[in-house]
Amino acid sequence: MAIPDFIRTIRASAGHQLLWLPGVSTVVFDDEGRVLLGQRSDNGRWALISGIPDPGEQPAACAVREVYEETAVRCEVERVVLVEAGEQVTFDNGDICQFMDTTFRCRAVGGEARVNDDESLQVGWFDVDALPELSEHALFRIKQALSDAPTWFAPMARG
Repeated sequence: MAIPDFIRTIRASAGHQLLWLPGVSTVVFDDEGRVLLGQRSDNGRWALISGIPDPGEQPAACAVREVYEETAVRCEVERVVLVEAGEQVTFDNGDICQFMDTTFRCRAVGGEARVNDDESLQVGWFDVDALPELSEHALFRIKQALSDAPTWFAPMARG
C-alpha cells in the first residue's frame, strides 16, 4: 500500500514502533444499492475503500479523495457511520500502526469503477446480498451504513 510522505518522515526517526494514526473507510452505494469494494493488492482480500488523511485534511474530504484515487468513482459523503479505534496492525515491512477510523456512508455521483492506482487488483460494485468474502468488521460497517439507527459502539470482534 502507498505510504504517505508524512508517515515516511515520521518512520525515519520512529522506526517500526507503533504509530497512532487517523484513518477513513467508506461504504459507497450506487443508485442500484450496490456497494463499491476493492480487492487489495497487499493481501488479495476484498475490502471497503479506505485511506489515511493528509495532515490538515478533513476526514470527509479524504474519503472522497481516496474513493476517486483507488476506483475512479466520484462520490459524496452522506453521513458518518462509525468512529472507532481499530486493532494494531503489523505490516509486512514490520511497521506497526493503530488507526482511529471514521467510516462514512457515501453515494456515487459519477465515474466508472476501475482500478485507478496500485493499491487494488480489482474494484467493483456488489449487491449487498451477493458480496465476496469480507471481514466480519467490513460486513458490520456495511450493515450500519444501511441502517438509520445510530451506532454508539462497535463490537471488538474483527475478521
